[in-house]
Amino acid sequence: MSSLLSSSNLTDTVISATNYLPKNPLQVPFQCAWDYMNNHYSRVQIACIGSILVHEVFFVILNVPLFLAQFVPFLQRYKVQQDKPETYDNQMKAFKLILFSHVFIDMPFICGTYIFTEFFNIPFSWDTMPHWSSVMGRIIISMVMEDTWHYFLHRIMHSKRFYKHCHKVHHTFQAPFSIAAEYAHPLETLTLGMGTMWGVLLLGNHLVVIWGWTLVRMLESYDVHSGYEFPFNPLHLIPFYGGKS
Repeated sequence: MSSLLSSSNLTDTVISATNYLPKNPLQVPFQCAWDYMNNHYSRVQIACIGSILVHEVFFVILNVPLFLAQFVPFLQRYKVQQDKPETYDNQMKAFKLILFSHVFIDMPFICGTYIFTEFFNIPFSWDTMPHWSSVMGRIIISMVMEDTWHYFLHRIMHSKRFYKHCHKVHHTFQAPFSIAAEYAHPLETLTLGMGTMWGVLLLGNHLVVIWGWTLVRMLESYDVHSGYEFPFNPLHLIPFYGGKS
């Protein structure tokens, strides 16, 4: 499988075209935080606990503003389905199932990051971190790979055999809201989650790529299910991003 990771050389050739871009202005404080993490915690702590914290902290950071948006009159002009408000009770119903999934499915799965990084000798250090443009390039390619996987799996999930017993759970609510992105049958959570891993398997040459891709995937998923089409959405800067269309 090590050859699988080395096959990303072709990707590096494409990504290198972006290396003329300026340095990230947040590089210095980010480097300080990254070095502190590596100097004070072991690889197993960073890969397991760190990855879980990244997932859970950004779950809160990304979803709380979208949850509060429903109480801000000014923002309702950007709501896609004006005539289909979702109830607070249904949102709490979704949150309970998602909490279960996070504890019993996501967290054990995320802890596998340590096994992956050890098996493929994925570096954590600042000195081995790729240029930020390379990280973004790998994330964008991972988006295309995941979207392709999701498209075909989603079509299968809508077949009679799988919809009734599995995918129907995801369509429980009449109107979308951000955390509904994760409201799904455990089987669907696992199979669709595999698509998120393809980019990491092929392009994840550093922990920062794995974490960066995780954050972008979460942002994309919550945005698509948020029920709002904000004109100031940073994801619209990606030329091929379809959003809720």
